[in-house]
Amino acid sequence: MRAVVAREAGGPEVLSYTELPDPAPGPGQLLLRVAAAGVNFIDTYRRAGVYPMEYPHVVGAEGAGTVEAVGEGVTGFAVGDRVAWHDGPGSYAELVAVNASGVVHVPAGLDLTTAAALPLQGITAHYLVRSTFEVQPGHDVLLHAGAGGVGLLATQLAVARGGRVVTTVSTPEKAALSAAAGAAHTIDYAAMDDITAELPALVRELTDGQGMHVVYDGVGRTTFEASLASLRPRGMLVLFGGSSGQVPPFDPQRLNRGGSLFLTRPTIAHYTLTRGELEWRTSEVLSSAASGDLDVRIGATYPLADAGEAHQALESRATTGKVLLVP
Repeated sequence: MRAVVAREAGGPEVLSYTELPDPAPGPGQLLLRVAAAGVNFIDTYRRAGVYPMEYPHVVGAEGAGTVEAVGEGVTGFAVGDRVAWHDGPGSYAELVAVNASGVVHVPAGLDLTTAAALPLQGITAHYLVRSTFEVQPGHDVLLHAGAGGVGLLATQLAVARGGRVVTTVSTPEKAALSAAAGAAHTIDYAAMDDITAELPALVRELTDGQGMHVVYDGVGRTTFEASLASLRPRGMLVLFGGSSGQVPPFDPQRLNRGGSLFLTRPTIAHYTLTRGELEWRTSEVLSSAASGDLDVRIGATYPLADAGEAHQALESRATTGKVLLVP
C-alpha cells in the first residue's frame, strides 16, 4: 500500500509518500480501505513533535471507507460495510488497521467523502455544544475561527439549540461562510490592532454590556486573553485547541476577579468514554448530515501524495471547512 510517513519531527517537508507492507487486522481490529482521510491540527502537532511520537510513523487518525477484513473477536461488522473513525493511527494510507471499538457505521444516503469530514470535528462540535457547555435558548455564544471545520459545525448545532452565535473570522469570505452557517454577527479579528482590548468591547456592545455565556476557543494563545475578558459573570471559557500555540500558565485567581468564571480544557477522549456515548454523538452528527439538516463544508481535497501541501494550507489558516486527503 501507499502511505504518508513522518520521517522525523519537523515541518511539512518531513512527510514522505512511500510504499509500505499492507497491514493485517489484529484481534479486535478491522482492516479498512480508506476512501478519504481527514486532516486535523492534531496531525500537525504529532508531525512536528509537539505531541510525543515515535518516528517514523504513518500520519493521520481520521477517515471513512469500507471494511476489507475483520479481525478475531470482532462482531457487528462485515466485509464491505461503510464505516468512519476518528481514532485510527496511520489513516493517511490506502489501508489501515483500526480498533473496532472506535469504528462506526455510515448511514445510507451519506457519501464516504462527506463522512470522512465528520468524525473528529463533528464529535468535537457535538460535545462542545451538547455537553461541555450545553447551549440553551437565549444563550450568547462566542466562537473563534467560525469558518473552520469545527466552527461551521458548532455554529449550526448551537443555533439549532436556540443560541445566538457571534464568531470571529479573518477574511470577508470566511465571514460570509460563517453567516451562512447561522452566525448572528461575525467579527474580523484580523483588522484589530489589539484583540485583547477591542474584542471584549465589541462583545459587550452586542450583549447590552453583559458579555458572553460561553466562549469556545480553539485558537489558544492569541485569543485567550480576549476570550476571558468577553465573558459575563459565571461564564465559561471552553479552550478546546491551540492552533496559534498553547496558552501559558496563569493565576487561577483571575477567574475570581473576572466574575467567578469557569475554564475547562476538554478533549474528545473524555467525551467518548463509552461505546454508547460514541454512537450517540456520531449517530446524531452523521444522520443530520445524511438528512441535510447539517451542512458539511469540504474546503479542500488533496491527493494523498500531497499531504505536505495540505498541512501547509491548514497551518497557514488558508483553509475553510474540512481538509481531506484522497488515496
